[in-house]
Amino acid sequence: MDILKERILREATVVNADVLKLDSLLNHGVDPELTMEMGKEFAKRFAGRTITKVITVESSGIPVAFATAYSLGVPLVFARRKKTLLGDADAYVERVPSFTKGIVTDLIVSRNLLAPEDSVLFIDDIIANGDAARGLLKIVEQSGAKVAGIGIVLEKSFQAGGRTLRELGYKVESLVRISSLEGNEIVFE
Repeated sequence: MDILKERILREATVVNADVLKLDSLLNHGVDPELTMEMGKEFAKRFAGRTITKVITVESSGIPVAFATAYSLGVPLVFARRKKTLLGDADAYVERVPSFTKGIVTDLIVSRNLLAPEDSVLFIDDIIANGDAARGLLKIVEQSGAKVAGIGIVLEKSFQAGGRTLRELGYKVESLVRISSLEGNEIVFE
């Protein structure tokens, strides 16, 4: 997506050779028009696949996952990272390390939100090592649902996340792939 590349070049901040800060686009602020375009693009890329739900991890993945679910006309489910008082005591839970947060968190999905007859499209904002993605995919597997595909807004292809998911046999579509952040320069594939 050329418009996404242009916005990344204009608004992103390279923190170091591994971390890109995208606060105005994905991680702290949201451009509704661009987000809806990303959702339409994912819907187009996964057209022809049976998709009954879109799933993501809170919180940065929610806007693009919502836009994708809206474009596909299906519900959105998101994994919580913290238990709530109203949470399902018997929820699916996976512990995963967070690359950008530097901590281990839980991914929690209520059992009544996923069923064996579901075919889910996993949408996420950024993939680095893929730990959160693999954790959420384990939850989908435990539920008996199928994975129709994985859509990533920004893949850091110099890290193993996207490559690992492809090697596991998943169809992975990334709107933008970055091959390097060395020298504070964003290099697209």
